[in-house]
Amino acid sequence: MSQPAARFLSLDVFRGLTVFLMIVVNTAGPGAKAYSQLVHAPWFGFTAADAVFPSFLFAVGCSMAFAFSKPIPLNDFTVKVLRRAALIFLLGFLMYWFPFVRKVDGDWALIPFSDTRVMGVLQRIALCYLLAAFAVRWLSPRLIVALCAVLLLGYWAILMAFGDPAAPLSKLGNAGTRLDLLLIGQNHLYRKDGGFDPEGLLGTLPSTVNVLAGYLAARFLKENPGSSQAMGRMAIAGLVLILAGLVWSPLFPIAKKLWTSSFVLLTVGIDLILLAGLAKLLEGKASNPGTYFFQVFGLNPLVLYLFSELFVVVLGMIEVAPGVGIYEWVGVNLFQAVMPGAFGSLLCALAYTLVCWLLGYVMARRGVVVKL
Repeated sequence: MSQPAARFLSLDVFRGLTVFLMIVVNTAGPGAKAYSQLVHAPWFGFTAADAVFPSFLFAVGCSMAFAFSKPIPLNDFTVKVLRRAALIFLLGFLMYWFPFVRKVDGDWALIPFSDTRVMGVLQRIALCYLLAAFAVRWLSPRLIVALCAVLLLGYWAILMAFGDPAAPLSKLGNAGTRLDLLLIGQNHLYRKDGGFDPEGLLGTLPSTVNVLAGYLAARFLKENPGSSQAMGRMAIAGLVLILAGLVWSPLFPIAKKLWTSSFVLLTVGIDLILLAGLAKLLEGKASNPGTYFFQVFGLNPLVLYLFSELFVVVLGMIEVAPGVGIYEWVGVNLFQAVMPGAFGSLLCALAYTLVCWLLGYVMARRGVVVKL
């Protein structure tokens, strides 16, 4: 492997590791509760699962440090960014509309648009990418850091000023929910959290900081290739941000679903330390079977994420017993039968993740890299 490819192997592995964990968390095997660390905190608090989506956004920012490294005319840049953001948003919307039909009184009927969720994971990625791209285009690194501070402090101020005075950080009383209900409407929001949408519009502001942090981190690595001192500084910065998030948390609690500013500091800090560790371990070295496993996930992250979300829906639609889809049947009758409890649920999720990896492997072997 050539030196340039090996030089940023840590970024490829980081991105692939994030996609791997996202699929594992999102497709816990049925028949038993998953390990508590693989389930999102119900509101305030933090679990390992809560770190996955922020890391995906961080990885998006890392990619921007390379995608935007060459000069490009403003008009071409604008068209490219708007097109990519629109495509990602549309794919996210269609993902939630899928399979587009459902059974009503024994007959198949089209799922109406009025019942389809508008926001979601890919939609948030699209909006954060859009905001971060123009920030990167116009601002220096120092001004980007200043913008991050404004976004985090501003988000806190908005929640406290425009939420329910009695409970400004509650699920239905926060300013973000009020904005979503006003602009999007109840029927287009997440259905499993009492009317609160964890990927609502207002949360785009602090989420964009995760993307910008990834951009700054990858740019820093590019400017200091193979420097142990730089990796140490990155790890120290991560530790400082973690401590800052914990210090802030009594006033602005850590909450993934609300995407609080303290949560952003915590997750960015974790990602900086993880990336610094991977860089120290992998920079300047050739890929090996262990790193290649994660590189496969990182080559086509959006494709594999979409496949993981859609294929499990298809498996649920194929009934092997009345009301029991293939995925549920396999999870209960195979994995729970062999290893009951949370470990069986994890094994099922890992097996499904490997199926997704196989698709990525075939694409990688054939040189297929889907770029929106």
